[in-house]
Amino acid sequence: MSVAFECRTELPTTVHQSFDLARNIDLHVDSMSRSKERAVGGVTGGLIAAGDEVSWRARHFGIPFRMTSRITSMFAPDSFVDEQVRGPFRTFRHEHTFIARDGETTMIDHVEFSAPFGILGRVAERVVLARYLRRLIEQRNQFLAAAAADHTR
Repeated sequence: MSVAFECRTELPTTVHQSFDLARNIDLHVDSMSRSKERAVGGVTGGLIAAGDEVSWRARHFGIPFRMTSRITSMFAPDSFVDEQVRGPFRTFRHEHTFIARDGETTMIDHVEFSAPFGILGRVAERVVLARYLRRLIEQRNQFLAAAAADHTR
């Protein structure tokens, strides 16, 4: 069993620009300043590419976490997928899709994850984690939309 959700965000940039904004490690770090997320291993700055890994250190719920993810699929500029290879989740997969619309872009984030710890993990997935992760993705996307707007000025 796993939990899945989708977020859609309109970006005022081309699909190529939006694709690069979404895979920019530095922008990701800036967007996650609230959780003090930092890239601490693998690719730690610039644009991440197919096969690359990045290790993150962050604090969520007051608890320090470390997670390593890999770009397991990339079809520039239409989509890429990052998946946890080590970290707190039993599974974590984040698909990023970009659809061009009249010089702008619809960015779709599809996130699917499962927590460890059996029945307790399944309860946590639905009661806490799904809402928390959706809010993180939405905040990140608002940050990217603002960065995209600045980029077009």
